[in-house]
Amino acid sequence: MCCDMAESAGTAAQTQKKAGRLYVKAIFTGYKRALRNQRENTSLLKIDGCITRKEADWYIGKKCAYVYKAKNKTSCPNHEKASHIRVIWGKVTRPHGNSGVVKAKFKRNLPAKAMGRRIRVMMYPSRI
Repeated sequence: MCCDMAESAGTAAQTQKKAGRLYVKAIFTGYKRALRNQRENTSLLKIDGCITRKEADWYIGKKCAYVYKAKNKTSCPNHEKASHIRVIWGKVTRPHGNSGVVKAKFKRNLPAKAMGRRIRVMMYPSRI
């Protein structure tokens, strides 16, 4: 009887699911630009699974984050330990073209070394 209790407790711990992602993956492809001029204050993001302008319209107003690691540790709000991880927050502003790319503005302009790197586009705030 006691063995059955121990087995059921072990399976309950194994079946407990990990929380799901609250963001969709995107790639920072570059800055808004013309033929000769580049505007670093607006970034272009290619969202995974988003291939039409209509799908890109759903992401307008969503928050996005560039998460990276820095050399020095800094204290973070609501955390007791200092961390190497930093975040630059932004917001999707409008679609770009017809292939699911969106424009986003960040609090601080994204660094050039972030091109080709992962951006998290959050599923909030909702506009439904």
